[in-house]
Amino acid sequence: MPEFAVSEEKNRWLQAKMAELQVREEDLQETFVRSSGNGGQHVNKTSSCVQLRHLPSGICVSASRERSQSVNRFLARRELLERIEAGRGILTPEMKRVERLRKQKDRRRRRTVKKDA
Repeated sequence: MPEFAVSEEKNRWLQAKMAELQVREEDLQETFVRSSGNGGQHVNKTSSCVQLRHLPSGICVSASRERSQSVNRFLARRELLERIEAGRGILTPEMKRVERLRKQKDRRRRRTVKKDA
């Protein structure tokens, strides 16, 4: 497995998560394209956007948040693992965050209805 330009702890976490979900590097098809947005000349000259496809499931993600291709490779893999977990019905941290926000909105909505009545 390649090492990415993130902390050693994050690299170890990624390896462990991939092993847990039984995702192998051979199952991933990775392409690099030019990203857009902030970054000026750097993003216009380099292909730092990463598109990652998991061949067995057909899930495709892309990451272009950072200027570094290596960091985007890590982010794409992390996003892919979250989508695979979501597809298998496993509650991901992102899903927990969205659920918490939805509950907050419901609570606020109920409060305003009580005030108006």
